Amino acid sequence: MDIISFEPLAKTMAIDSITAYQKYISPSKGFSCSHRLLHGGDSCSNYVKTLLSEQKLHEAVQSSIKRFQDCAAASKTLASIKTRADFRCIVIPCCLPL
Repeated sequence: MDIISFEPLAKTMAIDSITAYQKYISPSKGFSCSHRLLHGGDSCSNYVKTLLSEQKLHEAVQSSIKRFQDCAAASKTLASIKTRADFRCIVIPCCLPL
């Protein structure tokens, strides 16, 4: 009895889905991958496409989960940096009690 593997089909469908996301959704969402903005290199979608083409499906999924966790942390870091950059302390001497 032959065993049929659905892994090649699943990987092709995942890569095609990411490509469609990159082409049709990502340009209109209004923000960029936090991991790429903070660390440089590939966006998460490009990173996952590369994993899918180079690794077994279950390995690519595990690596993707770690990458998305790192991206969430990068997002928090960028938000923290932005909050600190937006903070302004203005002292107006004429308003201080004498």
